[in-house]
Amino acid sequence: MSVAKPLPHDAARLHVTGQARYVDDIPTPGNALHLAFGMSEIARGRILAMDLSVVRAAPGVVAVLVAEDLPGANDVSPSIHDEPLLAEGEVFYLGQPLFLVAAESHLEARKAARLAKVDYEELPAILTIDQAMAADSRFEDGPRIYQIGDADAAMAKATHEIDGSMELGGQEHFYLEGQAAMAAPMEGGDVLVHSSTQHPTEIQHKVAEALNTDMNAVRVEVRRMGGGFGGKESQGNALAVSCAVIAQMTGRPAKMRYDRDDDMMITGKRHDFRLDYRVGFDETGKVQAIEFTQYARCGWALDLSLPVADRAMLHADNAYHLPHARIVSHRLKTHTQSATAFRGFGGPQGMVGIERVMDHIAHHLGMDPLQVRQANFYENGQKTPYHMEVEDFILDQLVPELAQQAEYEKRRKAVAEWNARNDVLKKGIALTPVKFGISFTLTHLNQAGALVHVYSDGSIHLNHGGTEMGQGLFQKVAQVAASCFGVDVSTVKITATDTAKVPNTSATAASSGSDLNGMAVKAACDTIRERIAEHLLPDAPRKVHFAGGKVFVGDEEMTFAEAAAAAYQARVSLSSTGFYKTPKVEWDRIKGEGRPFFYFAYGASITEVVIDTLTGENRILRADVLHDAGASLNPALDIGQVEGAYVQGAGWLTTEELVWDDKGRLRTHAPSTYKIPACADRPDIFNVSLWDKGRNVEETIYRSKAVGEPPFMHGISALLALSDAVAACGDTYPDLDAPATPECILKAVQKVRS
Repeated sequence: MSVAKPLPHDAARLHVTGQARYVDDIPTPGNALHLAFGMSEIARGRILAMDLSVVRAAPGVVAVLVAEDLPGANDVSPSIHDEPLLAEGEVFYLGQPLFLVAAESHLEARKAARLAKVDYEELPAILTIDQAMAADSRFEDGPRIYQIGDADAAMAKATHEIDGSMELGGQEHFYLEGQAAMAAPMEGGDVLVHSSTQHPTEIQHKVAEALNTDMNAVRVEVRRMGGGFGGKESQGNALAVSCAVIAQMTGRPAKMRYDRDDDMMITGKRHDFRLDYRVGFDETGKVQAIEFTQYARCGWALDLSLPVADRAMLHADNAYHLPHARIVSHRLKTHTQSATAFRGFGGPQGMVGIERVMDHIAHHLGMDPLQVRQANFYENGQKTPYHMEVEDFILDQLVPELAQQAEYEKRRKAVAEWNARNDVLKKGIALTPVKFGISFTLTHLNQAGALVHVYSDGSIHLNHGGTEMGQGLFQKVAQVAASCFGVDVSTVKITATDTAKVPNTSATAASSGSDLNGMAVKAACDTIRERIAEHLLPDAPRKVHFAGGKVFVGDEEMTFAEAAAAAYQARVSLSSTGFYKTPKVEWDRIKGEGRPFFYFAYGASITEVVIDTLTGENRILRADVLHDAGASLNPALDIGQVEGAYVQGAGWLTTEELVWDDKGRLRTHAPSTYKIPACADRPDIFNVSLWDKGRNVEETIYRSKAVGEPPFMHGISALLALSDAVAACGDTYPDLDAPATPECILKAVQKVRS
């Protein structure tokens, strides 16, 4: 079978040779127009006057549009229609698009967009969590609360009680390929849109609304993205709609791509959080009661903030049984970029909180944090704070295996000995687990479709609703198809995701790409295979076997190509659709009860660090990760995903600092001021492996597990290792916020030593 083989990414050669085609690489028609937004220079206010005459007269400018010029809905929101494409009289964040310029070149459009003269009545802006709470500026009436047991009563009886608070910064997606789209007018008023998006159907929907037409008049095609990480789930809507509107108005193709600065100024980020906690526990460190209050800064429009904040609540337990828990979530509205989906979708923010609690308990009791974590691990049959029974818990096996492999106890002693001998350089080590729920929490999104063709020469063509953003989804799904027909994966070709081939797709998000689309493709392939078998052996089709590129019919055999040709000549259909919907999921997000997840993905990581107590400078010395991918569809791709996720997660928590000034201007809006991890930031020793006992208890595609988002949380061990190093400087608990930049670490060291 082709599945479980460590095959390279299907487009790896194209990537490294520069032949892989992204939206900006598609040959642009000679008469194409190029677009750019004119953006607000204030965070909150009313537009009193907007003089665009100089913009219209600028070299190369063909058209300039404001909100009232749009033919249809002025909305690019993925949720409640609160996000206008172009501002309508008011502005809500610094960088909000005010008008759209179409010019003969990209540079001319950008230059012209900066010539506008806009008069504002500037109004007070709400920029911070504290300001939003003071103004009661939020997206829901009051906070959302999930709870189990009686936290108040249990807290009153607890042996020990501590409390704390931490700040968690946001994160810029920093995909290598920025936001981009191109639209071409077709006959009859139809439009073809090429978009760098994780959600082709949403692009189709928003474009249709903007053009006042039906979705069947809009075709969206996505061959690949140069990274997405959630930032292309909804943030590409504005570009695609703009291109489609200009294409329809002018009859000319239209193209738009953000420069990096514009991209970072306009688009949403990961939600930054404040986490307050109060926890009661016994002498062994076992949690008796806990209260979390989560403050999510959501930005100016709703976007996907409600499900993001929900998932932060759903992962506030991580790997630990919390018998009496109350989790309170505030979804706060501010005049900043509208925060959006990001790898983990709120889960990382929830997990950081409980991992901070486990470390704080251990420090209070003078215990090894690993002992506290293990004392609180779930047992199968216990319920989460949202009343879902845990049925597949494996960390009680996986964590000890990682600790033994990576010599955790020996290294922890060595770290303590080092710290006793050294005053300036201090080391730290931490082991943190991951339990991450897999499924869209909006239940109806857990579905996928596929279209598979077998040609008469035995070659296979397939299409599905998932999008390829470098994660290797296409290769995995091709391996599924090849396994179904018993052929080599080279026989299978997957073409661009296309709304004209597979309709009503869900976003490639929530780590569901392989789970959903793999099963949909398998359903289609099984249908075709059964038709071929019934033709070859009508009386006993189950005795027909497909393996090694051949088809075995009793004592006879033929190549798969010969079998396909025979079926074609007998007028047997060699094309089929496939469909899959995730079973068992049922969730009431208002009550906070039910089964939001089909299963859990697990893993654990150990990180060792060193800090300079005089400067706060720090290094990750070593990382060891053991991750459960179930029965992996492709171990090479999955290990690559784990490696990248760890580095991205560590970057969020250590180097990637977003800074807004008191006017709401994002000051870290370019690579010169925003520090993503580079090659030198990865651990010198980096050991990543998949758990060899992995196998999904649920009937997923070949018993595999999702591996897109879960390993991102391994980066949490880097933050807690830094906290461990700071703790070695004194007796006070470090209270280290994130991102733990050198400045933040130095401040924490000084506080511990004071």
